[in-house]
Amino acid sequence: MVKRKRGDGTKPAELIGLSAVLGVFAGLVVLMSTRNLLLALIFLGIAFILSLVGLAMLSLMGAPNELEQRDLDDQNRLGGH
Repeated sequence: MVKRKRGDGTKPAELIGLSAVLGVFAGLVVLMSTRNLLLALIFLGIAFILSLVGLAMLSLMGAPNELEQRDLDDQNRLGGH
């Protein structure tokens, strides 16, 4: 298994943290505009989930590095997957 360097990609905790910040922001906007706590919590949860899924999909779109590309080429050559 290859160890990732510190600056390679985003870590799962970073994705969750950024999604939490976006969710709290959306929840606060709804809370300040409607003053309805239940509605604000619903929007917080929806924004958190949608941003988490969106950020995770964006992180998967990165181009494979040299080692990953070699592994993909080996799998294609050997008939795997």
